[in-house]
Amino acid sequence: MADKSFFIDTTKCTACRGCQVACKQWNKLPATKTFNWGSYQNPADLSFSTFKLVRFREVIREGKVKWYFFPDQCRHCLEPPCKDTADGYVEGAVIQDDATGAVIYTGKTRMLSSSAFQEVRESCPYNIPRQDPATGLVAKCTMCFDRISNGMEPACVKACPTGTMNFGNRADMLDMAKERVAALQKKGFKKAQLLDADSIRTVFLVVDDPMLYCKFAVAQNDVGISRKLALRKLMKPATGLITSVAKL
Repeated sequence: MADKSFFIDTTKCTACRGCQVACKQWNKLPATKTFNWGSYQNPADLSFSTFKLVRFREVIREGKVKWYFFPDQCRHCLEPPCKDTADGYVEGAVIQDDATGAVIYTGKTRMLSSSAFQEVRESCPYNIPRQDPATGLVAKCTMCFDRISNGMEPACVKACPTGTMNFGNRADMLDMAKERVAALQKKGFKKAQLLDADSIRTVFLVVDDPMLYCKFAVAQNDVGISRKLALRKLMKPATGLITSVAKL
């Protein structure tokens, strides 16, 4: 399997939420109890049991309502900071598949303390990781690794009726995305752009200010690993050297 990527064209999204439902169904995730909180977006946020969420933003412009839809999910970073941070606590809690690039949270995430999890979550530029308070497991979109390993599309892509969700070899997805941006710009959508395409595998196309779609539409930090983790990484070689010298 070659390096994979999603291409999500928000201009084609009608907020049908088929992707959201398909994700729940395939991953056997329980329903989330919701309530009227003043938005059509439901549930209100991602959670341990909601990997995919179509975000709704309503904006009034010149007296008219304009909707922005954003099918939010893990970006599967090329160099995932969440993995770097988790490795500082529990090696193997977060792994990255060499073939596809999928970033996968394993059962070892339950070994992360609450403070360690918070550090993992804060290291994510897109505010994605969520922890189950009952079990301690941390979860997010898996890129439907079980499906793509068997030659199938991710469930969200399979269910999308409008062409918003696309998935395939990274080079093909980037070519498709760039062609779509060029076509939209020719049609007058001068703000058409790809978000953080050089660093992530879930590439979104938008035609307006990214912040109008979602607070975390683009990376909100470039910290990567925390200072605590950086210190631990620096200390490891020194510790190994001292041990080696002591054995001589």
